[in-house]
Amino acid sequence: MTALLHTIAETRQHIANARRSAQTIGFVPTMGALHEGHGALLQRARQECGYVIASVFVNPIQFDRNDDFERYPRTLETDLAFCSRLGADAVFAPAASEMYPSRQLTRVEVAELGDHLCGAFRPGHFAGVATVVAKLFNIVPCDRAYFGEKDAQQLAIIARMVADLNFPCEIVPVTTVRESDGLAMSSRNQRLTPEQRRIAPAVYQALHTMQSAMARGRTAAEAKAAALAILNQHPEFRVEYLEFVDPATMQPLDTIAGPVRAMTAVWLGGTRLIDNVLCALPNRAGPEV
Repeated sequence: MTALLHTIAETRQHIANARRSAQTIGFVPTMGALHEGHGALLQRARQECGYVIASVFVNPIQFDRNDDFERYPRTLETDLAFCSRLGADAVFAPAASEMYPSRQLTRVEVAELGDHLCGAFRPGHFAGVATVVAKLFNIVPCDRAYFGEKDAQQLAIIARMVADLNFPCEIVPVTTVRESDGLAMSSRNQRLTPEQRRIAPAVYQALHTMQSAMARGRTAAEAKAAALAILNQHPEFRVEYLEFVDPATMQPLDTIAGPVRAMTAVWLGGTRLIDNVLCALPNRAGPEV
């Protein structure tokens, strides 16, 4: 049975018990409202680790808009059942007062990687993410932590933080899980109206167009123009950004010389959707002889 833990002290005790049994600790940090994308993280952790713990915490310091924080779904009972079904040993679900018992004067900020893309539109967001993940890694000292590639900028920032600050854990990326029509699974998808949900897969179609254009040898500008043409078929979309970026540094690129990520954020009504795909240059090598 999955243990539900609310305090830092009891969570540390559970981890200490697992350590005494020489178990590998796998950690899946989440904000709850779990779906099959989170399920892929839990399944990967269960395959690779002897002890699996998830966290469910809607982190207030990473929200740049209070209305977004208030609207974020809280479904702890359902989330606990979901984690139990996938074999998690424990769920750490602290109150905000447990994580932030007094005003937080210390924060973790990874320079440069958060300057563009989501960071340019959500001031303070990635400092809030890095800070809470650093706190969680201290509360749940794990061997492996699992993050989805859908949040590629977040993943790159956390991986760099772990490397720079010598956290003794491995960051394990897990491929984006999609609906049958290509829409990346997200807790925010449940906010979409039926009509918005119908057109939302155009986000992935646009990225797939960029990916295909690069594989055919098109320029970055040509690939982006083709993707924008798809999104512009639906006036309901408001494009925040659509870029090729270096997968490690998250810096936007106009000239492509190697593998890149095509990344986008769009608004569909009051819901912000993000997605990305990895793109490779065409293989121009001649036939083998």
